[in-house]
This record gives sequence, structure tokens and C-alpha cells, in this order.
Amino acid sequence: MNNAIYRYELRQRWTSVAIWVGSLASLVLIFMALFPTFSADIGAMEQVLKDFPPELRAVFGLNSLDLGVLEGFFGFCIIFCQLCLAIQAANYGLSLVSVEETDLTADFLLTRPLSRSTILTSKIMAALTSLLVTDLLFWGISVASIAIFKGDAPYEQRAITLLLGSVVVFQLLFFSLGLLISLLAKRIRSVTPWSLGLAFGTYVISAFSGILEDVKLEYLSPFKHFDPGQIIKDLHYDTRLVILDVVIIAVAIVVSYWLYQKRDIASPS
Repeated sequence: MNNAIYRYELRQRWTSVAIWVGSLASLVLIFMALFPTFSADIGAMEQVLKDFPPELRAVFGLNSLDLGVLEGFFGFCIIFCQLCLAIQAANYGLSLVSVEETDLTADFLLTRPLSRSTILTSKIMAALTSLLVTDLLFWGISVASIAIFKGDAPYEQRAITLLLGSVVVFQLLFFSLGLLISLLAKRIRSVTPWSLGLAFGTYVISAFSGILEDVKLEYLSPFKHFDPGQIIKDLHYDTRLVILDVVIIAVAIVVSYWLYQKRDIASPS
């Protein structure tokens, strides 16, 4: 790893990290601030939710979440946080190499006395550090929000810990897929449509899996791999799906290194 590249890439992402953390903090605080009011009149709210079409409840995971308890309400919040975390991770993966190629500055970097593996490793480590900082701050904000708004409501600490811990592998998966896609594509002019498409596309698959109750579809969506309702119910992750995620991450990173070594880099001329 090259420290100069690592520090440069890290500095380039601090503003992005701050924006994502601010967005996640606002989301968690708004959700958890509603919990005392929601839990105070849970009977009426449950009646309202029962009137929702079953398909709509399945899309938002309401069939498996008890919003009357704190961990269930926080699990509902996590669903929306997962979307933000997926977009951020996919964005970082997709932009890792493609931004310099689009700006035609990659050839300058590759003329330095550094191997392509060293360059890519430095970039990956900077992106992973940015994701880790995001996760750490997200954990701190979530724990603080629960402490502030839980009141006297009891809750299962293990469920909260598992929900928060799941975001690490969840983001690594979207990051590695984003990186792989960027190296398979000839050129990505804007990473935003791609990251939004990857995040919302896999979420739609997760929603259809819930609506159709098709177990096979859950393999195609990370949102189903770390379904908050299932985690709260079982108090553990689905081991087979987590192993699948780890394998996909490892294969995607290895293939990305291989593709980067073979990639033709466009020059300004």
C-alpha cells in the first residue's frame, strides 16, 4: 500500500462521509423521536397497519416486525438506513477507478513507479476506512438515539447489536460489487445512476421475495440476507447467506484485481 495515495483518497472522501453520516443521523433521530408517541398508542397504530394491503406491508417488512417494541421499531428504521448505506458503499466501489478514467487522469497515476496492485490496494483501503468511519459514527448515533428516546421500554440488546453489526458485511458486499461492475464496464461517466440502480434494484428484488414468498429470490438480494425482522426473531444471522456474502466479496475483489491488471487505460491524447 502507498501511504500518499491512501491519504489523498481519504481526504477526497471526508466531505462525502460527513454528508452520509449527517443523513443517517437525521434519519435515525427522526425515527426514534417518533417511538414514544407510537408506542403510547400502539393499538390504534396496529389497526391502521392491518388495513394496509399485504403487498405493501411485505415491501416494508412490516409482516415480520413488531413496531410496538423498541427493537422492532428500530428494525423498521434500519431498513431505510440500509438503503442509504448500500448507495454509499456502491458509490465508493463504482467511483474507485472509474472517476479517474472519466477525468482522463488515470494515466498520470499509472506512470508513477508503483504497481497497479499497490495503487488499487491503496484506493481500496482508503474507501474501506471511509466506510468504517461511517459505520462507527452510525453505531454511536443509533445507540445514543435509543438511550434518549426509549423511555421505560424494555428491549433485546442482542437484537440491536446484531442489527448494527450487520451493516459491515452489508456495505462490503455493495462496495465489492460496485468495484467489480466498474471494471467490467467499458466506461462509467456518472456513478450515481449505477449506485442507485444497484441499491434500489436489489431492494426491489427483496420486496418481490417478500410479496411472492419466493425463497429463491432471497439469494439475489443483500437486503434479504440481513432482513431486520428475521434477525430480531432468530437473534442470529442466517449463516448460509452470510457465508454466501463473504464468498461473493472475496471473489469480486480477486476478480477486480485481475481486471485492473489487464485494463486498458484511456489517456488525454
